[in-house]
Amino acid sequence: KQQKKKKQEKKTKKMSAPEFIPVNIPDLSGNEKKYLNECIDTEWISSVGPFVKKFEKGMAEYIGRKHAVSVTNGSHALDLAIAALELEEGSEIIVPSFSIISCAQSIVYNKCVPVLIDSDMRTCNMKVEELESVRTEKTKAIMVVHTYGFPVDMDPVFEFAKKYDLRIIEDAAEMHGQEYKGRKCGTLGDISTFSFYPNKHITTGEGGMVMTDDQELYERCALLKNLAFTSQRFIHERLGWNMRMTNLQAALGVAQLERIDQFVAKKKRSRKLLH
Repeated sequence: KQQKKKKQEKKTKKMSAPEFIPVNIPDLSGNEKKYLNECIDTEWISSVGPFVKKFEKGMAEYIGRKHAVSVTNGSHALDLAIAALELEEGSEIIVPSFSIISCAQSIVYNKCVPVLIDSDMRTCNMKVEELESVRTEKTKAIMVVHTYGFPVDMDPVFEFAKKYDLRIIEDAAEMHGQEYKGRKCGTLGDISTFSFYPNKHITTGEGGMVMTDDQELYERCALLKNLAFTSQRFIHERLGWNMRMTNLQAALGVAQLERIDQFVAKKKRSRKLLH
């Protein structure tokens, strides 16, 4: 009876709901532990540790941008990117209807107005053919959000932005290593952002990056993410945030970046299996 009961329990367990399947399992089998131990051994765990600059430099070189500013997460990267543009209060920013709340939220935090544009059912990206229909005289920028590995069709966006002198904010949170017509995502906006949450191609646990080729935008981002400290310590000419990435997080990032091509190739193999 006891054996029969156990068999029945086992059978019932098999018929029950399947085990939780995570979106992604981070691969931390490279130099992650070695670099984290280095941080602990040297006692450099704060944001002034050497891995921070190393990670920023590595990301800039990999993506192909002149400047990179590490931050605490992808949401703050968007906050910082918009703040650096210094848009007039009440300016409208076109943003896709399908995206994480961080996109619209960052616009509101910067005292601008999100204007939603419909998203394509096939790619989940913004319908670029509808840009003209949502533009007003208050429109000052477009936030493109590449979704689930599909890059936004950028040529019409470039043309539209040039026609009306608009800034392009590129949310490339999920696009580490992906390309649009031979150009890496993250190089397609005036200012671009990445996330390093554990479900991304590379992770730092939490973390983000703002990237640009514009020296002035870079300097504003570097200033604002560090409480707007100037060369005269504790004298602040404007308000900023504490968005500093720690040396521990950056150490993970450096180790992950060493194997990014491997991770991207694995994602592409998975895509072929699923499609």
